[in-house]
Amino acid sequence: MTNPPPPAGWSDPTWSAQPSSPAPDPTLVAGQPVPTQPGPANPYAPGDPYAPVDPYTPGDPYAGAKMPPGQPVAYGPPGYPPQHPGYGYPAQPKTNGLAIASLVLALVGVTTCGITAPIGAILGHVAQKQIRVSGEGGEGMAKAGIIVGWIITALMVLGIAFYVAAIIFAVTTGNSSGSSSY
Repeated sequence: MTNPPPPAGWSDPTWSAQPSSPAPDPTLVAGQPVPTQPGPANPYAPGDPYAPVDPYTPGDPYAGAKMPPGQPVAYGPPGYPPQHPGYGYPAQPKTNGLAIASLVLALVGVTTCGITAPIGAILGHVAQKQIRVSGEGGEGMAKAGIIVGWIITALMVLGIAFYVAAIIFAVTTGNSSGSSSY
């Protein structure tokens, strides 16, 4: 039974009656090299690099590139492959969200008297671990969040210690005579 022809010139190898590959050559012997077969010519292959070139031949080297009068030269000479613009920068890996949050919370710790800074530092450590495992970007942000977060946390602890020491000093020295000054 024969299948109907495919619509719109579409060819399906399962519908054709011809074999999908040619029959093997009976002249080939196992274990011997296969002779090379000519393939399609590569239109982008360079010419013979060892062909002799006479640099003193007179003539216009751009003769093939001339366009008819009045037509702007916008493209290379015909027959050359089209020149495509660059494809831009290679894709950057996705930035880890915890690294961004770490840096933001560490920097916000400056204005919140250090309340969010330790959270930012801890998130920075978690982000670094995730970045090592997943290969995401943002390692520098995570490291900056750790450094800034711990520095602001240390300054906050020193500030609290200073205030506590000042309060203790004021309480112990201000009430030493036993009299109140109301």
